[in-house]
Amino acid sequence: MNLNYFKEKSFFVIKVISIVAIASAIGLELWHIQALATNNYLPIILNRVLIIAHFALSAHFIEGIIAAFYAPGKNHQPIQYGIYTFFVGTIGLLELFENHSQITDFLNKSESKP
Repeated sequence: MNLNYFKEKSFFVIKVISIVAIASAIGLELWHIQALATNNYLPIILNRVLIIAHFALSAHFIEGIIAAFYAPGKNHQPIQYGIYTFFVGTIGLLELFENHSQITDFLNKSESKP
């Protein structure tokens, strides 16, 4: 089995799970905001899930901003790629920097120095 095939399939599965999880986190946040606005409360069991949702949304938001910042240099539309990366997470950043990684270029230059 080809390692590249495994990588593509695992990326696809992670993307699908990430999109569903982020969409659910957005829905939970909207429910929480609506509950606060109407002086209601979410069920107690959802408090921990809400904390995880806050963290996930914050992390994905930061990844989306990073992707939007670097997308023009990789011939992508910034807003479109930022939104894509917001929903798929780190996989979007990995795809953006694949074969063009500035870190890899830096490491290759530092290894070639005597």
